[in-house]
Amino acid sequence: MSLRTRLTLLYAALLGGILLLFAVLVYLIVSVVLFEQVDNTLRDTTREIANNLSINPQNEEIFWRPSLQPSSNVFVQIWNRQGRLVWSSNNIISLAEPLDRAGLAANAPIVRNLGDLGNNHLRVLTVPLQSRGHNIGTMQAAQSLDLVDTIRTSLLYILLLLALASMTLAGFASWFSLGQALKPLETATRIAEQINRADDLARRIPYDGPPDDEIGTLTEAVNRSLEQLETLFTSQQRFLADVSHELRTPLTVIKGNVDLIRKLGPDDESLDSIKDEADRLTRMVGDLLLLAQAESGAIPLHLGAVDVHELVLEVFQEMRVLAEGKVTLKLAGFDEARVNGDRDRLKQVFLNLVANAIQYTPQSGEVVVNLEKTESQVQVSVRDNGPGIPAEDLPHIFERFYRGEKSRTRSKASGFGLGLSIAYWIVEHHGGKIRVESQPGAGTTFIVNLPLA
Repeated sequence: MSLRTRLTLLYAALLGGILLLFAVLVYLIVSVVLFEQVDNTLRDTTREIANNLSINPQNEEIFWRPSLQPSSNVFVQIWNRQGRLVWSSNNIISLAEPLDRAGLAANAPIVRNLGDLGNNHLRVLTVPLQSRGHNIGTMQAAQSLDLVDTIRTSLLYILLLLALASMTLAGFASWFSLGQALKPLETATRIAEQINRADDLARRIPYDGPPDDEIGTLTEAVNRSLEQLETLFTSQQRFLADVSHELRTPLTVIKGNVDLIRKLGPDDESLDSIKDEADRLTRMVGDLLLLAQAESGAIPLHLGAVDVHELVLEVFQEMRVLAEGKVTLKLAGFDEARVNGDRDRLKQVFLNLVANAIQYTPQSGEVVVNLEKTESQVQVSVRDNGPGIPAEDLPHIFERFYRGEKSRTRSKASGFGLGLSIAYWIVEHHGGKIRVESQPGAGTTFIVNLPLA
């Protein structure tokens, strides 16, 4: 059973239940009002007749018949205490039986519904007649309830018909309105099936309704999920392509050198080339393993107090050897600062940033390392005056295997595009931020912010 059908039945059932309660309430109120009107008529009639009775003061017998007659739809009998009929209204003068035989023994006024007088439905009021504190007879007044029963039966049928008609109308209205309300879900289902069949993650689910309602929120969530899936799928494709390329290059070199050794015999140059390419493969596999462990949370960080100024100075001294003869490495601002972190991992970040800056800075260029401290953070920046990074590359600079170089031909000193991904993970898991600022032809600056201990 579809959601549309279930909701339609639910709405119709709820409306039916409400109408049923309303019908019962109306039926009971009308019944009470009708019976109250009958009872008022009977009480008024018995009171008026009782005011016109005459009683023999000696034997307390009712001897005077009232001169007035009740209305034609009211039947009245007066019985003495010996159980003899003293008087009856003209409309039941031939009836010798009490209107309510059981009521003759009542000591207080009672009202009962009885079927009598030709199977007519009667409402009988029995009133004891008293003189000097004791009963001298009984008056019974009755009125036919045929009209009341007809009104009640008609009202019941009308209420039931109205309830059924209202439920039917509500069902059709709910079916139509739910169809319009759930139409975006049908559209979303159809498009999702098309995306699944065509593997087209670039498609999105359209929605023209209010964006803050339930369906709009759901559509937006699904579209965000599709966007993330598309990003992951594209990243995976690029990752596989880059890994394939990075593996193919050293393997091709190794295979060529092996073939050369088979033909000409071993030589130092071929063996050194094989060793260099094997070392490159080992470094790449190590970086990939490190990044995979980092993303899965398998790398523990040994946190402790780290003097950032000492760490930066240590990195600066080590990198001066690499920069010597090519670029000028400078240390600008140098504030003392301490953070809570893993010293080895933070050193790995700074080494990677400085090494990249030296690598991509042209001959006789300049690399500047700066350390500044604010009230809550320490900022380490590495600035070079190299060729810079194009604006279209900046959003992807921390993605694995991503490099701004357009050529696939790289030197042996080139990395694999994994260092910045690893650095990004390390800084993020120290509660810090890493970002890049660059202009083509004006150089690049990598900035690391870490919270102070």
